[in-house]
Amino acid sequence: MKIEFSQTNPANAKLVARIADKGAMPAGLETSLAEGAKTARFKGNPGQVFEGFVERGGSVVRAAIAGAGDPKGSDRRTGLEKAGAALTAKFLTSGETSMVLDLSDSGLSANEAASVLLGLRLRSWRHDEYRTKLKEEQKITLSSVTVTGAPEGTEATWADAAAVATGVEFTRHLVAEPANKVFPLSFVAKCQEKFAGTGAELIVLDDDQMAELGMHSLLGVGLGSEQPSRILAIRWNGGDVGAKPMCFVGKGVTFDTGGISLKPGAGMEDMKWDMGGAGAVAGAMLALVTRKAKANIVGVMGLVENMPDGKAQRPGDVVTSMNGQTIEVINTDAEGRLVLCDALHWAQQEFSPLAIIDFATLTGAIIIALGNEYAGMYSNDDDLAAKLDAAGKASGDHLWRMPLAPAYDKLIDSPIADMKNVGPRGAGSITAAQFLQRFIAKGTPWAHCDIAGMAWADKAGVTWDKGATGYGVRLMDQYIRDTLEN
Repeated sequence: MKIEFSQTNPANAKLVARIADKGAMPAGLETSLAEGAKTARFKGNPGQVFEGFVERGGSVVRAAIAGAGDPKGSDRRTGLEKAGAALTAKFLTSGETSMVLDLSDSGLSANEAASVLLGLRLRSWRHDEYRTKLKEEQKITLSSVTVTGAPEGTEATWADAAAVATGVEFTRHLVAEPANKVFPLSFVAKCQEKFAGTGAELIVLDDDQMAELGMHSLLGVGLGSEQPSRILAIRWNGGDVGAKPMCFVGKGVTFDTGGISLKPGAGMEDMKWDMGGAGAVAGAMLALVTRKAKANIVGVMGLVENMPDGKAQRPGDVVTSMNGQTIEVINTDAEGRLVLCDALHWAQQEFSPLAIIDFATLTGAIIIALGNEYAGMYSNDDDLAAKLDAAGKASGDHLWRMPLAPAYDKLIDSPIADMKNVGPRGAGSITAAQFLQRFIAKGTPWAHCDIAGMAWADKAGVTWDKGATGYGVRLMDQYIRDTLEN
């Protein structure tokens, strides 16, 4: 979606939209439009849209009003994003190719105007690359928006927000692509292409390099696949020279059959998005690099494909992780933690980060606990957890803190190794987090975000269509703004 700014409405504008707060109407509306909205019970509620037709300058114009909710409400940002997103959802396939968004006399600040535009752009993303027989009425037509009457400073504020939108869109692309298109090598190649010329440094470890480092936990997951595994790190030095970086780590299982512990066939196609954590980290890094974040940040992604064949690891196998701890593999479908433990250890050893936060579509248990409204957060540091929670509330990528406690450790103790990779059915998401905590160096602030219920949506949301949501990008970006750039 192309968004540009103009001082005046284009002379040939066929679709003009306005924003209305709850209980108020935009100034200067034609009587027919205002009365029509009233008759249609338009109240300016968040995401509510009224559409009508009026004559302006001798031409019939399609006019729309989108509700932004209470201007003094506790979640003004969400209401404004809903307004922009609702306009996109309404007109994306309407046959209109362009829209004028008239913000004159809206009373919005530059930040508020940018929130409308962010909702508008994020809702415009759709993955149609492989759809060759769409009906005309199903095809996207709306491709550009001209913003007029924008508050002073909106263009600069939007440029910053647009970088975040770019990151969200990249994450959605990676997550939505099928596994024959996105696998460890192609994931790396897409990132190399996307980050070329940005000033970011990309580091790639291949199978031999990982084996030399002792990453046998991660490598064990990929033994049954013809696709080689990779570690990808993206480093951005936008802060003080020599200052320790913030580190994000993502699980990147580009397809998860469950391995020898094979998943049921029904719904297995969804496991293309089991790399949602790595996708989120890649998108967040793109957002941060694009807007030239004034911080040192590194994103690390462990990339594997989990397949069953004669070389695949078996239930009961024991593997040795990079930090020397041994793991009894009880269930090969609990593979994400086996990938993350080596990636987490390598990231700490290689970059000595200020703190480390991992993102992973790790357990179905977190969906049972929290549904699709919150990601689960586990942390060994109260200050980090509080700041991450605040960033979630500010960005809209919500988190709910879950417990960590020594009492849960006994559930993953193994009789023949240092630990096993799964515990009993109860507390499944917690024992996964307890497993990961064993690979965090003493004194390192760490948080684990289980995003299994958030990376993919079975129905459209406020700012996304059905499918990949881009969850995590805005959370990481907001965390950096709050903690390292203020």
